[in-house]
Amino acid sequence: MTVHFVGAGPGAADLLTLRGRDIIARCPVCLYAGSLVPAGVLAHCPAGARIVDTAPLSLDDIVAEMAAAHERDEDVARLHSGDLSIWSAVGEQTRRLRALGIPYTMTPGVPAFAAAASALGRELTLPEVAQSLVLTRTSGRASAMPEREKLATFAQSGATLAIHLSIHVLAQVVEELTPFYGTDCPVALVYRASWPDERIVRGSLATIAAKAAEAPMERTALIVVGPSLAAEDFRESALYDAGYDRRFRPGGGQ
Repeated sequence: MTVHFVGAGPGAADLLTLRGRDIIARCPVCLYAGSLVPAGVLAHCPAGARIVDTAPLSLDDIVAEMAAAHERDEDVARLHSGDLSIWSAVGEQTRRLRALGIPYTMTPGVPAFAAAASALGRELTLPEVAQSLVLTRTSGRASAMPEREKLATFAQSGATLAIHLSIHVLAQVVEELTPFYGTDCPVALVYRASWPDERIVRGSLATIAAKAAEAPMERTALIVVGPSLAAEDFRESALYDAGYDRRFRPGGGQ
């Protein structure tokens, strides 16, 4: 018996890896975060599967479901939105499973920032504009940010920022970032990327708060900040330059 943690993607039911789909299809038990995982993903569950929405459950309750499945020798598909590597609450579950001697696997999923970038139609790293992407958030009720991971610290780099779980403090985000990026720096708010009700608001650090107030968004909106969102005069990558000598095109194609 194994508990299979599966990244269920950002929202669209077809943004699911083939491996994730196949795991779901063969597990007689499926635990999913009902507030974030779309019903379309559950369509892959086998007939008669035990399907449990974990949104109202505590960690103890969730682990109890896994332990009960272990006693029955039934594999579990544990679905989390986006990718498992960030803000998934997987860490405390796998720690419990290790203590109980219950084996588990992890299958990655499409993260929200990738879906947001696709919705925006932009590459978030451009030559000589931004070559780093910072995934971060602001402090919330669930957990505070370490002192060394403040927005201002990341902003000093000028990197593209993908700020999660922070739409409710947008004014604070703008205030902290403006001294580093300037008022004209482009900003995009992507609400429920890849869902049918996806919505995008574009602006600058000077205008985004007012624009957001016209159509308020909830916690599932991502804030993306950085010059790469609007840059058009960037240098082209050397990767495909005719004169660039590379392993698959020796001599620069000459």
